[in-house]
Amino acid sequence: MIAPTWLMRGAAAAAVFGAALLAAAVPQKAAAKVQRYGSVIGLRPEKIPYYKKLHKAAWPGVLKMIRQCNIRNYSIYLKEVEPGKFYLFSYFEYTGKNYDADMAKMAADATTQEWWKECNPCQFPIPTARPGEWWSGMEEVFHND
Repeated sequence: MIAPTWLMRGAAAAAVFGAALLAAAVPQKAAAKVQRYGSVIGLRPEKIPYYKKLHKAAWPGVLKMIRQCNIRNYSIYLKEVEPGKFYLFSYFEYTGKNYDADMAKMAADATTQEWWKECNPCQFPIPTARPGEWWSGMEEVFHND
């Protein structure tokens, strides 16, 4: 009788069983909980070339601060939603433990403040932004890993 292909015998079974025991005995580092963020803001049409130029050569200090504040997989997209009306969509993943504290740390960083002085005149809040809101948060309605 031929054994089913999933049934292992002898040395092969011992090797697999031993590896499984070893893996179970080694403490596994827990994966960081990832929070996904999407946001949107308007972009002034006359500022599009400058905004793209800035982001093509993003300042190293800004990129470093983004990483220090536990932001990963950060992207910004541009779309003309209606003729002459341009919007930016950003997506990033946050892997830290205290989002508000990390965002306060970023806002207090001198290099980031200078970067925002360059970027902010290019942008404007969307019509439905809450008072004081710059980039407007978006609701995630679907996700699939």
